[in-house]
Amino acid sequence: MSKSLIYLPQYIHPKEKQQILSDLRRLYPIWEMRFSKNNPPPEGQNNRQLLRPVYWLGNWQFACLNYYHPPKGIFHRCVQAEPFPPVLQKIIDKVEELVRQEFLERDVPRHWHLNTCLINYYGSKIEGDKKIDVARVGEHKDFEPGPVASISFGERALFQFVSSRSKESTSQVVLQQWLDDCSLQVFGGEKFKKHLFHRVQRVEKKCDILKGFHTENFETRRINLTFRYVPTEHIQELHKFPPALQEDVGPYVQELAQHSDYFAEVLAQSKTRSVPSI
Repeated sequence: MSKSLIYLPQYIHPKEKQQILSDLRRLYPIWEMRFSKNNPPPEGQNNRQLLRPVYWLGNWQFACLNYYHPPKGIFHRCVQAEPFPPVLQKIIDKVEELVRQEFLERDVPRHWHLNTCLINYYGSKIEGDKKIDVARVGEHKDFEPGPVASISFGERALFQFVSSRSKESTSQVVLQQWLDDCSLQVFGGEKFKKHLFHRVQRVEKKCDILKGFHTENFETRRINLTFRYVPTEHIQELHKFPPALQEDVGPYVQELAQHSDYFAEVLAQSKTRSVPSI
């Protein structure tokens, strides 16, 4: 265990896992497109679907709005979303305590707390009679301030920290870890958070498929919950977003509202209320 990287196998108790997966089975993940009408792809590129269905808790960062990226990309990126289920909030409270005990004070922002959760469903996309394995994530950085926590369920994943000088150069693996079922990983600090990129290179195919999740045309074998911190002042209700951005995410919110009372209310508010944009 280092001052900027923690890995704890079997961190989640079997009863906690059972309750968390039960809560997740109530969700209806969606397929998002990377770009939109008011945020078109760069010249020469086509719009594309993300590799996997996703769901967010705490606040939702729709891909077509671009992800949270200080110092400039902070407003109109994070939509207020459903709160964490009680069992998940209890676990995250413990994780935050662990981080404050183990990480250097300089690497934990003053108001840091894990208030956003991205749920990624890893597996194979089903197209007709074909199964296309899309269980991977390309190298990237998380720009939310402070440490990032990750909880995994299902098949283990090969997670790599890599150094990369440019898009043209070959990335060098600095450290890799297998993230097992029920494990906790936390990373932060200058090395792992600011300097290195990270990626999911692959997910194994050894155990049964995770069943009972509402992932249409998709076979899930791993679920990962990634927790980050977004300053409260940068999280906004959807009806406070500019009309053009509300238009871009409208179809997603309508889809979410079919199964979520929370987003049904969000949809109703966005239709009846608006404020001047920032």
